[in-house]
Amino acid sequence: MSDIWGYRPAVAHATNSALTGYEVEASDGSVGRVDKHSGEVRAEYLVVDTGVRSFGSHVLLPAGTSTEIDEEKRKIFVDRTKGQIRNAPPFDRDEHLGEAGFLEEIGRYYAGTRI
Repeated sequence: MSDIWGYRPAVAHATNSALTGYEVEASDGSVGRVDKHSGEVRAEYLVVDTGVRSFGSHVLLPAGTSTEIDEEKRKIFVDRTKGQIRNAPPFDRDEHLGEAGFLEEIGRYYAGTRI
């Protein structure tokens, strides 16, 4: 499960580069924009502001779900559907950010939803 918390080798990404504001594209359409990202080793993730109530206001995506980062278009592509993201454990930015138990739960969920 630890591989879900790191960017794949094929995904070009400098750990220190700012991803805030990038659009996030699921395999079937837009999810929202990156509100925050973590570059911590074995705990890399994106907090995405969905702006849509059907998703909640934020979702947490482990970096391992990313398949491509297009710096020119400022887009991050992930290999999950909008439905898979919508059905993830509910994320409350103030309550769950950095909480080890929640990160384990979300890691198990996304590790089991590969498309």
